[in-house]
Amino acid sequence: MDSTLEEVAERAGVSRSTVSRVINAHPSVREATRARVEAAIQESGYRPHAVARSLATNRTHILGMVIPESVSRLFTDPYFPLMLRGATEACNSRGYQLILSLFTASVTPSVMHDRLARSGYLDGVVAANTSLDDGLIPRLLEDGIPFITVGRHPVDSVDYVDVDNVGGARMAIEHLLRLGHRRIGTITGPLSMTPAQDRLDGFRSVMVAHRLPLSERLVAEGDFTEAGGRAAMTRLLEEEPTAVFAASDSMAIGAIKAIRNANLRVPEDISVVGFDDVPSAVSIEPELTTVRQPIERLGQLAVEILISRIEGKGHDAVTTQRIVLPTELVVRKSCAEPPRRGGPRT
Repeated sequence: MDSTLEEVAERAGVSRSTVSRVINAHPSVREATRARVEAAIQESGYRPHAVARSLATNRTHILGMVIPESVSRLFTDPYFPLMLRGATEACNSRGYQLILSLFTASVTPSVMHDRLARSGYLDGVVAANTSLDDGLIPRLLEDGIPFITVGRHPVDSVDYVDVDNVGGARMAIEHLLRLGHRRIGTITGPLSMTPAQDRLDGFRSVMVAHRLPLSERLVAEGDFTEAGGRAAMTRLLEEEPTAVFAASDSMAIGAIKAIRNANLRVPEDISVVGFDDVPSAVSIEPELTTVRQPIERLGQLAVEILISRIEGKGHDAVTTQRIVLPTELVVRKSCAEPPRRGGPRT
């Protein structure tokens, strides 16, 4: 049988109300008393009733993670499990639960918002992989629900965590330029999403800085999936690039497969650079040169900032948080100097 609140109080030598204050993180409890009560809870195996606790604190200690993607993509794109692992670890360490919500294009923003925010069981929301036109963020802002986005958002009052997408793309293109490439194509993500826009901006800024022509025929929009990268690369092959920067590793892997289908070689005929550094980057042949982003840290940091805002603690609770984490170039075997004239490609 589970221990009761009274039994914990007796074991710790305090009142029942003191135990309740410790459970609900009330600041008025002395540290020595708090430690004694926490030890008694641990020894007795007492488990606070979640509903009672939520009534006392006006919190449920439940966060929602919103990813507007299909279930099939969520579990085939390695980016999402890595981000979820970081978010889950942060929730576990802070005593919160994480609920994952998946929505398809058939669900309207109002329905999505009502299911999540107006259900009454979420303390806050982590919105990941959202597009600028999905409508969820304006409704969360209107209702004053604590939330944070994974990915830059243009509204000044929105908390977000992101990586240096522009700088990462620049590193990728500068690496190709150092190898001697000048006819470089790019496969973007969906341009309704800020990471895709930022990586394209990084690509363009380096090309402009080196006074290289910017041909829109060498820009193909993808969707961050392997199939999308394969289709985009098939279109780019008509323009005969010597190198391609794909805005995700999944699309880069799709691009490599399209190049092979055209009886061309990577990197001898076309060099390929990705973005993410997910585990599949080293399982493809050749191993993928890519821009590494700290995916798990993104999920972890998003949850930590959101909980601080919910609990009203520290700098995060009073100032809009816009955290941009650094990226780094990981050089592997998918890039080489461009083919010489008279070789397989010119």
